[in-house]
Amino acid sequence: MTLPHSPGNVGAPQPPQTTEVHRMEHRQEEEQSEQRQQSLHMGSSMRKRTYRSSDEEYQFSAADYSLAAALALTASSELSWEARLRRQSSAVELEERGQKRVGFDNYLEKTELAFLQTRSLLRQRRSRKALRQRTEEKVREAKELLELCSGRGPWFWIPLRSHAVWEHTTVLLTCTVKGSPLPQVTWYKNDVRIDPRLFPAGKYRIKNNYGLLTLEIRRCTIEDSATYTVMVKNAYGQASSYAKVLVHTYLGKDAGFDSEFFKRSLFGPSVEFTSVLKPVFACEKDPFSLSCFFSDDVLDAEQNIQWFRDGSLLKSTERRQILSAHRQASVKVSCAYKEDEGLYTVQVPSPFGVREQSAYVFVRDAAAGKTGGPGSPLNVRCLNVNRDCLILTWAPPSDTRGNPITGYSIELCQGESGKWVPCHKTLGGTCRCPIQGLVEGQSYRFRVKAISQVGSSLPSKASQLVFMGESDEDQRKTEIPFGLGNKITISKEDFEDFVTIPSVPTNVHASEIRETYVVLSWKEPSPRGKAPLTYSLEKSVIGSGTWEAIRTEAPVKAPQFALLDLEKGKSYVFRVRAMNQYGMSDPSEASEPITLGTKPATLPPPTQVQAFRDTQTAVSLTWNPVDGGPELLGYYIYSRELGSSEWQTVNNKPIQGNQFTVPGLKTGKEYEFCVSSVSEAGVGESSTATKPTKVKQALATPSAPYNFTLLNCGKNDMVIGWKPPKRRGGSKILGYFLDQHDSDELDWHPVNQQPIPARVCKISNLQEGHFYEFRARAANLAGVGELSTPSSLFECKEWTMPQPGPPYDVRTSEVRATSLMLRWEPPLYTGVGPVTGFHISYQEEGTEQWNPVTPGPISGTFLRVSDLQPGKTYVFQVQAVNSAGLGQPSMPTDPVLLEDKPDARNISVGVNEEGLIYLAFEAPEAPDSCEFQWSKDYKSPLDPQRVKIEDEVDKSKVILKEPGLEDLGLYSVVVTGADEDISASHTLTEEELDKLKKLSHEIKNPVIKRISGWHVEVLERGEVRLWLEVEKLSPAAELHLIFNEKEIFSSPNRKINFDRAKGLVEVIIENLSEDDKGSYTAQLQDGKAKNQITLALVDDDFDKLLRKADAMRRDWKRRQGPYFQEPLQWKVTEDCQVLLMCKVTNTKKETCFQWFFQKQEMPDGQYDPQTGAGLLCFQEFSEEDRGIYRAVVSDDRGEDDTTLDLSGEALDALFTELGRIGVLSAAPLKIQGTEEGIRIFSEVKYYNMDYMKTTWFHKEKRLESSDRVRAGTTLNEIWLHILDPKDSDKGKYVLEIAAGKEARQLSADLSGQAFDDALAEHQRLKAAAIIEKNRAKVVRGLPDVATIMEDKTLCLTCIISGDPTPEISWLKNDQPVTFLDRYHMEVKGTAVTITITMVKSEDSGRYGVFVKNKYGSETAQVTISVFKHGEEPTELKKM
Repeated sequence: MTLPHSPGNVGAPQPPQTTEVHRMEHRQEEEQSEQRQQSLHMGSSMRKRTYRSSDEEYQFSAADYSLAAALALTASSELSWEARLRRQSSAVELEERGQKRVGFDNYLEKTELAFLQTRSLLRQRRSRKALRQRTEEKVREAKELLELCSGRGPWFWIPLRSHAVWEHTTVLLTCTVKGSPLPQVTWYKNDVRIDPRLFPAGKYRIKNNYGLLTLEIRRCTIEDSATYTVMVKNAYGQASSYAKVLVHTYLGKDAGFDSEFFKRSLFGPSVEFTSVLKPVFACEKDPFSLSCFFSDDVLDAEQNIQWFRDGSLLKSTERRQILSAHRQASVKVSCAYKEDEGLYTVQVPSPFGVREQSAYVFVRDAAAGKTGGPGSPLNVRCLNVNRDCLILTWAPPSDTRGNPITGYSIELCQGESGKWVPCHKTLGGTCRCPIQGLVEGQSYRFRVKAISQVGSSLPSKASQLVFMGESDEDQRKTEIPFGLGNKITISKEDFEDFVTIPSVPTNVHASEIRETYVVLSWKEPSPRGKAPLTYSLEKSVIGSGTWEAIRTEAPVKAPQFALLDLEKGKSYVFRVRAMNQYGMSDPSEASEPITLGTKPATLPPPTQVQAFRDTQTAVSLTWNPVDGGPELLGYYIYSRELGSSEWQTVNNKPIQGNQFTVPGLKTGKEYEFCVSSVSEAGVGESSTATKPTKVKQALATPSAPYNFTLLNCGKNDMVIGWKPPKRRGGSKILGYFLDQHDSDELDWHPVNQQPIPARVCKISNLQEGHFYEFRARAANLAGVGELSTPSSLFECKEWTMPQPGPPYDVRTSEVRATSLMLRWEPPLYTGVGPVTGFHISYQEEGTEQWNPVTPGPISGTFLRVSDLQPGKTYVFQVQAVNSAGLGQPSMPTDPVLLEDKPDARNISVGVNEEGLIYLAFEAPEAPDSCEFQWSKDYKSPLDPQRVKIEDEVDKSKVILKEPGLEDLGLYSVVVTGADEDISASHTLTEEELDKLKKLSHEIKNPVIKRISGWHVEVLERGEVRLWLEVEKLSPAAELHLIFNEKEIFSSPNRKINFDRAKGLVEVIIENLSEDDKGSYTAQLQDGKAKNQITLALVDDDFDKLLRKADAMRRDWKRRQGPYFQEPLQWKVTEDCQVLLMCKVTNTKKETCFQWFFQKQEMPDGQYDPQTGAGLLCFQEFSEEDRGIYRAVVSDDRGEDDTTLDLSGEALDALFTELGRIGVLSAAPLKIQGTEEGIRIFSEVKYYNMDYMKTTWFHKEKRLESSDRVRAGTTLNEIWLHILDPKDSDKGKYVLEIAAGKEARQLSADLSGQAFDDALAEHQRLKAAAIIEKNRAKVVRGLPDVATIMEDKTLCLTCIISGDPTPEISWLKNDQPVTFLDRYHMEVKGTAVTITITMVKSEDSGRYGVFVKNKYGSETAQVTISVFKHGEEPTELKKM
């Protein structure tokens, strides 16, 4: 029977009997439930109750009023009066139906109970209504009272305070105001309203944060000194507060405020970045780090230094560390994921505002488990988390490695278990999927793998840990504050009436429709009751008229469910039932018709994708954004170098916005770019590729000049010099605009109206004794750049000192790891005499000491400084020297870090296609308007009479017109207009010039390059091949082959081949003869290039070639029939067997194989027709096997043989090898006791006295054979016998075995227990031998059987031995023989004879002679058979 609450057959029609049974069961359950409830409230079934009406007095507690206030505040969420009326009428109807179900038993009692319950219910409703009305009235009064009490005019809890600050600092005015309602705020400066829009951006910043009012004034000047007032106003009044701001000006050293400590105490450390963050290109699962360096320590570094990624503040985690050290800050990621990609920004506060730097971190895909697998997904997120289901989304990978994504595999991990289990698999490229069947109260993580035809990707980064619970749990609770800081939390469940069967769910609709699933949502029933709810879902196909229950693996607890098994093309309607422990509700209203959606389309690509130059390694991109709404996840950018067909991914994490800077490009190369939109449907089509963009510095205005210096001074004029801008803006500096300022005046005055091309300027019409300062701007094609900071004050006073003035324009170039080139200009003021030299000094970073570079002055204006320490930073300065001494030092150079740049370029020297010698320099990173300045020996420009300069884009070349000794020297080139040093030099030596001139001659007079000269080969059939190889030739190349001064052509006996594409010349002579002796010359010509190569085949070389060709020809003919592929040869096995082996090939069934020894056929030889192997085996090879062995194979095609002569040296080598293996086979020495003494021996597999030598040693002393010691050998054993052993024979014995170069030593220790055991065995065997020798025994004489005729005389004689003489007795049939009558025994020495006369038949039997002495006894037996006259003996019958 199906339970009423089971949804298994809800939609099926049921018979009336079943329906009636269900109704009766349902009524019984309701009656039992009502009886249980009544028993809780009634003492007996007939107890009378009293109820208090709404008109009667009722006292409420403080908790009741709080609950009532909560009910009033949440009244908007209650049901309408129509819904309440329906619910009440349903309850009454249910009660009435319950009374009608039972028509017997105690009917009156139940009727009374029903009456009491109904009256109680009505009174409760009336009391609740009165209570609600009274509560609402009190709450309204309380709200009015609260508004009256809280409404008041504004007043300042904390007023403004005055500030005194220094110029160029930031001041922050703050105050706290209270008032209700919140007042309006207005700021004034000297009674003039402050409008931030009328001032420079960022000058004023006004904030109001819940009554905390702030006015921030940035980079204060003298004009900011004023009275600032804040006015606050609301409906109940107004208030104001004011403060004064006094801005001080720094007066310099004369004012006594130049102390660094004083300035730091006022402003804090002035922190500047000393390094630049550069882009990082990391790989997934690998670590990466970003670091920056500061000019000073940062106070409270960990609190002040902040790192951001895409604008989000970063904190230290288990995988990411934020570190701060001495003048350094860094962020380190131990395991990178694509989610870590983004723009990283570091911020550090300083007195003049926040300093920051940014760099982009790229995280490329790691290699997939299988080559060609896609990249991993990213940004896995969990949405719409409910009790048992959620929606999982992710972003598709940017790189599919050429294989489209066919689906995704999803894995889950429960809690922190670390065990990942597959839970779902999607088809297609959609990046959204519902996950069901989760357990309420558990937490999960998810990760995703992309799948293509090649394989799957690595798993993505795991999602955040999500907890399965009600998504609207917080909405179901209301917090009501009361008192001072107290609050009460009220849940909707607190207002639920006691409901048994839940109401009907409402608003069944599809909250999400996708191609493969539909998410069905509904509103939970109200009232829902306090019992936990589950839901049963039903579906119906439009037009079918039937409802079918939707089966689920687990009960549905959340008010939404994903349907995954719907059919495409069909329309469905759905309804939901609510269930609890009491039963199931009626079905909800059917939803609107729902159909599966279509496959989501990817977003279109962005339009108007444009690329612009940015830096020397980066390009900036912009595009029109795609109107994708919330579906747009971002954009992927792809790039490729011009000429390449393969696009490379730029970013692996979708970027937001419509602009991006692509770093890490090759300077001077041209690139194309395209952009694709990213959505949950996948990566869309790529946009149209941009026009090729060359990676160059973008054009911009230059930065400011700096380091002004006074080069010369007269009475009314000055000569000023300065350094060029550090950033030239990607263009040549066209000139400078100079301003001057007299310290006695307020205004600055321009010095020039037209730009000055040089960095030296003479300023006239000055007043003697006045102090002047200067500033300048640089101009390029982009415009006029930044204004420099003012120079130091220079006094206009004529120079009269005898020493020279400072050199100027000191610059470094060609910086390497240990050296650099230093150049300068001589001073404009020379003093009392001419400049005789220059003194160069340097200073290491971090020190104040200047050290000389050279021991004394140098005469030139350039110097290559060498032997410096790599990785260190240096500063250089130059002083001129005259007769009066050292002059003023120049302005020091900028700090120079010595290191080898990976992209540093050198001057290349070579010869072009026309044979001209050149020096070339290429600089792809050079600006467009740059110039290449060549010089020789750093003195003057190159002589146009001797060289020609050709400039191209990013390249310059110097061509020597007539190379000679005058062209030797040091050539240098400098690229002007570049921000960084781009320079190089090369010394052209005489040796190098000679090589270049030789190469030039070869190019002007070309020769066909010879790869290999003539080669002579003999082919398999005896043909002779002559060939040579040169470089590849054009189809127009010609060959003339000259033989003995006469051109020859192809003929049947001499074939000539000429392969121009391979450069191969080949001559094949079929049958070499005396007519082919002579010289062969190949004359080649290909355009202007020529060459000839000669081969001489004469004298011995020709004779050897002729013999070899004949031999090869004969051998080829031999191999036309069966022949020996491997000749006859011998081999010795580990068992010392000698094998004679050979191998035959090209055989057939009729092929015959024979073995011969000394011209005699050997039948023992073996032959395997399947493998062609022949084998002759000798178990023990000896001198008797010396001789000539021959194997012959033959059939109707021919005959071949192979011979092996085993005599002389070959036999010696064989026996030597046998001896070597015999030596290696020697077993360890063994000790054995014998009758004669102790025997020490070693077993060998082979021994030959002629080829193996043995030597015995005792206690490291060589032993010789003697009466007591005997040495010997057998074929398988080497032994040493010690006769009559004594204690002196104890010790270590060594056996040395040698065979050829192979030698071994074996040792045994004959002492201790080993000696005792051997001696005991010797004595035992010796005693046993004595006993055996002296024991009584029958030596010989008695036969086994004796046959004799009756009446004959039988005589049997045997020989005995023994010491002492043994006792003798005879036995017949094991009984002693009595020597009487016919039996007689005679003993003569060792001979014993028994005689039987007149033999009779009864004499037949088994006779034995028994001998015995003290050492032992023995019996010899004989069987005697007596036959009668005329009979044949029994033995003869058997025969």
